[in-house]
Amino acid sequence: MAGSPTVAHQVVPEACDRGELRVAAVLLSLPTLHDRRATVGEIRRFLLDDHVHMALVVERAQLLAAIESEDLDAGLPDETPACSIGSLDGRTICRDARLSEALELMHRRGRRRLAVTTEQGDVVGLLCRKASGLGFCSDEDVRRRRQSLPQADGAGR
Repeated sequence: MAGSPTVAHQVVPEACDRGELRVAAVLLSLPTLHDRRATVGEIRRFLLDDHVHMALVVERAQLLAAIESEDLDAGLPDETPACSIGSLDGRTICRDARLSEALELMHRRGRRRLAVTTEQGDVVGLLCRKASGLGFCSDEDVRRRRQSLPQADGAGR
């Protein structure tokens, strides 16, 4: 069982061809979530990391906004509530969807990230396609990267 996520992350093309994998098999299960009180300034700082492409704003577990850099108009004051910008349209997928559907949506929308939700809209993870296009980022990948970063303010991602 412990090896299953890693295997799934490596066999994505073949399994997608057979329609066997679901989004839940390869999602990041512990994405960084921002409270509904998050501001545009906080999200701007979060998105400065070149490994971060989407910020998820939630109230309890409910996804309110999926924010990408292009949503952050330079004229928006830093104090603006982050939940008032961003979009869910084309940026979310249900955890039970076939991975082939997710790949098609990502390709059509030109993105590498999708927020993963339940049918009710609760966040359960983040689908993150690797820059190489050869698979998906895993929780282990993220954990290793976080451990290698200097922690200037004591907060991790």
